[in-house]
Amino acid sequence: MRSSPCRTLTRGQGTPPRPRSGVVSGYVLRVIREQQGCTQEEFAERFGVSADTVAGWESGRRPLTAVPVGQMLANRHRLMRAGTPSGLLQTLERALEADVILTGALDGRGTEDSPLASMVMRRDLIEVLAWPLNGQVPRGIRELPAPVRSRRGPAPSGPELAASDRARFFATMRRTAEESHGSHRFLLRRQALYLAGLDDHDDTRSWLTHQQRSERPGDWLSTWLNSRSVAMVSARHGDPDRLTRFIDTALADEAGAAANLNYWAYWIGELPLEPSDQFIAHPAPGPWSGHKLLTHLVAGLHTGHGYLDLNIHTVWSLLQARPDLLRSRASAAALRDRLPVMLDSAGVPPRRRRELENIRYAIRLAEA
Repeated sequence: MRSSPCRTLTRGQGTPPRPRSGVVSGYVLRVIREQQGCTQEEFAERFGVSADTVAGWESGRRPLTAVPVGQMLANRHRLMRAGTPSGLLQTLERALEADVILTGALDGRGTEDSPLASMVMRRDLIEVLAWPLNGQVPRGIRELPAPVRSRRGPAPSGPELAASDRARFFATMRRTAEESHGSHRFLLRRQALYLAGLDDHDDTRSWLTHQQRSERPGDWLSTWLNSRSVAMVSARHGDPDRLTRFIDTALADEAGAAANLNYWAYWIGELPLEPSDQFIAHPAPGPWSGHKLLTHLVAGLHTGHGYLDLNIHTVWSLLQARPDLLRSRASAAALRDRLPVMLDSAGVPPRRRRELENIRYAIRLAEA
């Protein structure tokens, strides 16, 4: 039985209406508290604030994004001393960033002052940002053990946004993408397009197709990234053919293959944060090991995955660039175990099947 730094959870008081600010970070803070088995009163004592302040943080009524930086750093240190896992602390940091983006979009700010224009987003931020938009629980939260004690009374199962707020967010992303043209605003446009693609509205795919046709980037990297963004979103909305064409054309040469690997390595966190997309155009895969990337890609080798084609091709391309990965027993074993299942599946296209056969042959050579 796990020990708890606190004793019991707060008695259920219903679910109060949530304002827009702080909705994600407040919910993550609640998850941290519940993982430690604390009441709001016990949490408040630890932080030297009132129980009403903790309740306000968790509900978003007093957004954590408004807490002074020095106080947030002190709070983070207190959470570390209480044994909060580092991954959960990182999720809280990403949730604070997500709240800044959400609040800016809901207030109608989607242009030059947006974080979308100043940093290239990675998977950990996108997952947390998408949580209140589509209800998909981020991996770091989904894999947590059950709380020390179960909740009492009704409680939200995740950060909540009203339907009107979700519609306003997606409308802002569309407007931002439509108004952001030129190389100096390409990052903003690309990331706004990606976030707009999270909308499950019937016209999302046709709108994205129109946006791709209306964009005429003047350089190779912008063209490549524009094609990738729309291909990925189209696949998410049930159109895999565009993604297949992207693989067969944009990834067919060395430059495209290297860009694909650099993009993936950044996306899953093997590279530090970047303020622009230029690192993707490095003529060869950059200075990253590939172990984390291979683990991520192998987890996506199943026929129900929306990006199966791209995952298979990227594994094949990664092993060509990083053959030493097959000397890692854990990575090679996980990949070897997945191959028979994939090769026996009728849902794998012929070209991807040939790549899987090549991967199996490479494993055999590495183990000989």
